[in-house]
Amino acid sequence: MRLSKETVNRLELPEGKSELLVFDDQLRGFGIRLRAGGKRSWIVQYRVGQKQRRVTIGSAAALDLEAARREAKQKLAQVALGSDPQLEKWQTKKQATETLGVLIARYLESYAARSLAPRTLVEVTRSLKSHWKRLHELPVAKIVRRDIAAELATIAQESGPFAANRARAYLSSVFGWAVMQGLAEGNPVSGTGRVTPEVSRDRVLKDDELALVWRHAGEGDYGTIIRLLILTGQRREEVAAMRWSELYLATGTWEIPATRTKNGRPHIVPLSHAAIDTLNGVERRKGRDLVFGSGTGPFSGWSKGKSKLDDRILLAKRQEDPQAKPLPAWRIHDLRRTAATRMADLGVQPHVVEAVLNHISGHRAGIAGIYNRAAYGTEKKTALTLWADHINDICKRTA
Repeated sequence: MRLSKETVNRLELPEGKSELLVFDDQLRGFGIRLRAGGKRSWIVQYRVGQKQRRVTIGSAAALDLEAARREAKQKLAQVALGSDPQLEKWQTKKQATETLGVLIARYLESYAARSLAPRTLVEVTRSLKSHWKRLHELPVAKIVRRDIAAELATIAQESGPFAANRARAYLSSVFGWAVMQGLAEGNPVSGTGRVTPEVSRDRVLKDDELALVWRHAGEGDYGTIIRLLILTGQRREEVAAMRWSELYLATGTWEIPATRTKNGRPHIVPLSHAAIDTLNGVERRKGRDLVFGSGTGPFSGWSKGKSKLDDRILLAKRQEDPQAKPLPAWRIHDLRRTAATRMADLGVQPHVVEAVLNHISGHRAGIAGIYNRAAYGTEKKTALTLWADHINDICKRTA
């Protein structure tokens, strides 16, 4: 039947039937559906592979025949180009319900509630629910960096720059978790800057400074230790006294016994490929379990090694700029602090950073802490791999 205004008006639902489909002879796949109760809808029907799809264009009461036919032509053209209008319609509806507010609620309920210390959880919850309220109704898939940056400016104006910094960090954690759960394709907070510099009593190396330390760490024990300190975020005494019997390079783990950790608890450090490659370059010394150092003890030449490293860095800088100054004062322990800070900047959850560093505080204390050391193995490995990739990237960018 060729659908026209007259033929459509004459259509009636046969007695005893709950539905009637009538297709247009002029535009194949275009038709009208009549249902019990008097509802009439324009439809378009098509095939994707062996499957038949049907999409509702709109109500016949709200959309006239010619407008419906034009819409049907567009959808059939999309099919010819390889699209699936029904799937796209379903995805659009699904995305519309997956808002930032829903994502935050899931994060707080299923993740933060069991991972954050009680006082921290209260602060994080308050910030996510109040500071980001204006974006709560936006679909997660539609939120872009521009939205985040604009909202950060508003938060800074209303609540102060440091509150904006905290809000930024908390939302970044939400999206970092969402990406790992497959609930978001990326972190739109990444790339936005802090509203104001953080006042810190401790030194955190910038990316270009860290790249200089990595490139000019030197050969031998000291250079290897420096690179492992950067890659693992562990304490210098723990790396300096590392033993071959603690290393399982085939499975990529370093198991530090309780007798060698500051808090007296055993610690498993997942090793990234970069860390494994670094250790594979160390020559094993017959009859010596200690990886570094000489004689009967671990490596101990910290002062001389640091001085030579600073000299190499300054020489490299002055080859490009004769007036270049030395790096601002820094200590070996700053490498551990830098790893922790930058992992957080990359979206690693605070409790995972604590697990990587073997910190026991708040939610990681007591029985929960014993359980979490095993439970966070995968998260620690992911975090350290992400960190190693970041180090590789910044070294390439600044080469």
